[in-house]
Formats: sequence, structure tokens, C-alpha cells
Amino acid sequence: MAEKGSNGILKQAGILAAAGIIVRIIGLLYKSPLTSIIGDEGNGYYNAAYNWYITALMIASYSIPSAISKVMSQKYALGQYKSAQKLFRCALVFVGISGTICGVLLMALSRFLVGEGGAYVLRVFGPTVLLYGPLGVLRGYFQANRTMVPTSISQIAEQIINAVVSILAAFVLTNIAISKMATDPSVNPAIYGAAGSALGTGAGVLTALLFMLFVYYVNRANVRKRIASDKGQVESTRMIIFQIVMVVLPFLFSTVLYNITPNINQKIFYAFMMGVRGLSESDTASMYGIYAGKALTITTIPIAMASAMASAMIPSISAKFIKGEKEQSKEIATKVIRVSMLVAIPSAIGLIALARPVTMILFPQRGSLDQAAMLLSVLSLTVIFYSQSTITNSVLQGTGRLFVPVINALIALVAQTVILIVILLVTPLDNMSLVITRVIYAFILFVLNDISCRKRLGLNLDTKAIYIMPAVAAVVMGVAAFAVYFVLTIPFGGMAEVSYFVNLIATVIAIGIGALTYASVLIKSGTITEEVLRSLPKGTNLIGILKKVKLL
Repeated sequence: MAEKGSNGILKQAGILAAAGIIVRIIGLLYKSPLTSIIGDEGNGYYNAAYNWYITALMIASYSIPSAISKVMSQKYALGQYKSAQKLFRCALVFVGISGTICGVLLMALSRFLVGEGGAYVLRVFGPTVLLYGPLGVLRGYFQANRTMVPTSISQIAEQIINAVVSILAAFVLTNIAISKMATDPSVNPAIYGAAGSALGTGAGVLTALLFMLFVYYVNRANVRKRIASDKGQVESTRMIIFQIVMVVLPFLFSTVLYNITPNINQKIFYAFMMGVRGLSESDTASMYGIYAGKALTITTIPIAMASAMASAMIPSISAKFIKGEKEQSKEIATKVIRVSMLVAIPSAIGLIALARPVTMILFPQRGSLDQAAMLLSVLSLTVIFYSQSTITNSVLQGTGRLFVPVINALIALVAQTVILIVILLVTPLDNMSLVITRVIYAFILFVLNDISCRKRLGLNLDTKAIYIMPAVAAVVMGVAAFAVYFVLTIPFGGMAEVSYFVNLIATVIAIGIGALTYASVLIKSGTITEEVLRSLPKGTNLIGILKKVKLL
């Protein structure tokens, strides 16, 4: 049995967050060699197709883990184990049907959605939608049981296989395309390479699904024992299906609106660049690839922490709220938001300060390095806004306000769409317009969800402790990290001329000193105390380290 209370939530969130960060790091590490194979153009085709693939997952199954964990945790809290198991089986049927429909539609509409080049990539993604459904149900099942370990391991395994197969398949298919160009000049190696990368995604999902099935098989005796202990009535199939639909729909609308934004922006961007500016599909794809394949990809690592906390938080908040334990729900939400901001704010400021060095480590291609770094420095602000809006979104869903995040996301979507069109029409900002629009969207969502969450739980967040002091400490940290990096690179030609390995070493040192500076300011100012540290995942170990370096 997992730990109870807010500390237990943070522990499970810590497990899932650690896995999420590992997954993002693997993703970043393999994106660098992959980009060197398929280029910015291939990145553009891949990311345009990937956005629609994710949207199909939203509709078919991506909202299933959160929805299933919410409903099952409520039934567990009431001792309804038979109904919970029936819900699990019905959910598998649900995602089987929805996944098949969405996968077929994705392949059939591929050319309309992403154009000629991206269509080949999107067709490769199609079958993966069907595989992801049962994987999502199994992950939701174990999250409802308050254990994030199976989900975490499956995510890491999925990403490792994804990375290996993506690189190998992209390399093989790119070379096949190059050999064909001798007889057919219309063959585009970037498209072949992007399709190979999509094969890796399918291989990773299949691996994770097989692992989760194995874990469920191993735990089948405990499942049967718990079901046998339930002497109550089993809910009807009609009622179970009704519950799934009623819970999934709000999650679905919210996540679709949250994730369809890049698709809408991509369609508008492509239409404007090709129809108004007269750029080719290849040039437009390259420009979009620098934004989505490089700058946007880097910002996903710190946001993974908030996503993990949100996933771990939903079952507990839902279970406590249904029992009328509003104060305990408030305590969990407040603590999770505070921990999230302690990570998100310095992550954003750190990426702003070291945008070029970090981009050079992950995507060292000199041709687009400066542009990608500039996009990243502005886009980093979304780390703060998305981190909190992800958590407040889950708080609202977990406490029964399922449609409030939907309305908030819709308002933000309409506003950002109008803003993007205006920016493209009146400025020459090109892909920077996508960055500015995403920052505005994230900020609107952040504000609206925060207001709704405060009203729902009566949250009275300590603005100074949660936002102001971490921001002050992060700015000091950013200045220190940049200064260290700048000084270290002077003997080697400065920031503009530094080699890859010197940049890597200087960046690591700058990040280390920056982290110590951040911790020092927070501890010396009394914002972070030993009591607060003990409530964090591995907080006792962290206290030991801080005492060794004389910060505590």
C-alpha cells in the first residue's frame, strides 16, 4: 500500500517525475543525432505529423489514464473492487474501438492534415494509436492503485526503444532515399528519415504495452483476492460505460483543446508561409522544425515534473474530495503547486540565461543554432505557466469541476489563434510568432485555471513563498550561471566561437554553480526550511547534501 497524505503524493510524483525527466533526457539525447540525419526539414515533417498523432491519442485514449485512475480511486475508496475491475475491462473495449477509428481516420486524412511531405510520416503513426489505448488503461489502473513504478518503468522502456529504433530506421531509410535519388530526383530523404523516426514511436509503445501486460499478469493473484473481498453489488455494464464516457469526455475536451493548439498554429503557419509569403513546403518545414523540433523540445523536461505531479495527484484528491475531506485536498494541492514552482521557475530562468549553450549541447548544428537559441530564450517562460496550469487543471478535474478547464482552454485557444494571425499579418517574425503565441496561450491558461482553482478549494497561496522568492533566487542564479559561463569561455574564443566540448564543460559548471546559488538564496532567506525539505521526495538525502556543502 502506498503512502497516504500529501507526502505520499509527492513521493509517487517524485517517482513519476524522475521517470518523466529521464524520458525527456533520452528524448533530447536521441533528437540530436536524429536531427543530424533528417535535418531541420525532416524535423518539420516529423513534428507536424506528431502533433496530429498526439491529437488522435487525445481523442482515442490519452485522457484514459487520468480518467480511469480518478474513477477507480473513487471506487477503491468506497470498497467497490468488483465494479472497479469491471470498469477496467470496459475501458479496454472502449479504447479498442476509439483507437481503431482514430487510427484509420488519421491515415485517411493525412494529406489534408499535414500536406504531401508530412502525410507519409502520419500514415506510419496511424497504427500506433490503436496500441496506445490499452497501454493508457493499464497505466491508469496502476495509478489508481497509488503506485507509479510500473508506469515509470514502462515510460523509460518505451523511450529507450523509441530512441534506438528511430535513429536506426531514420538512418536506413534516409540512405535508401539517397540511393533512389540517382534515378528519381523527386525522392526526398528528409521525408523518408522522418517516417523512420515515426517507426520508433510505434516500437516504443509496443514495448511499453508488453511490459504493462506482464506486470498486470504478475499481480493477478492480488487482484482476484481483492475482488473476492468485495461482497457488494456490481454495477451494470450500462452504468460503467456511462461513467467512463462522462468522466472521459471532460478530460478529453480539456486535453484536446490543450494539445490541438500546436496543430492549429501549424496549419495557420504553413498556410501563411506558403500561401502569402510564397515559401516552399521544404523551407516552411525547416522553419517549423527549428521551432518545434529544437526550442519546443527542450522546454518539455521541466514541464515533465508538473505532469508527473498532476498524474499522481488526481487519484488522491478525487478520493479525499468524495469523502468530504476538503482541507486535505487543499493541503495536497498547495504543497504540489509549491514544489512545482520551486522547480519550474529556476528552470525557466536558467534556460533564458543559458539558451545558446544548452541548445548547442543538444542541437549543435551551427546553421540554425542562433535562431533556435533565440526562440528558446523566449519560449522558456512557458515552463512556469504550463507547469502550474497542468497541476491546477488536475485539481479542478479531481474535485469534480471537469468542464471548467475545458472552458478555460477554449478561451485561451480562441485568443491565441487571433493573436497568431495578427502577428503573422503585421510583422516579419516568422517562427518567432509561434513562440510569442504559445507564451500568451500558456499565460492565459495559467491565470484562468488559477482563479478557478482558488474558488473551488478556497486556496490561499502564499505569493511570496511560492512565486516571488523563487523568482528572485532564480534571477540571481541566472546571472551567476551566465557570468560563470561567459568567463570560462573567454580563453576559448568566447560564446560565439567556443567548441562543442568546451561549451559542454562550461555549461555543466555554470549549471552546478547556478543550482548552488539558487539553493543558497532560498535557504538563507528562510523561504526553504529543513521542515519543507523533509516533505520533498528524497528530502532527507537532500538535507544531508546541503549540510555537507554548509548551506544548512
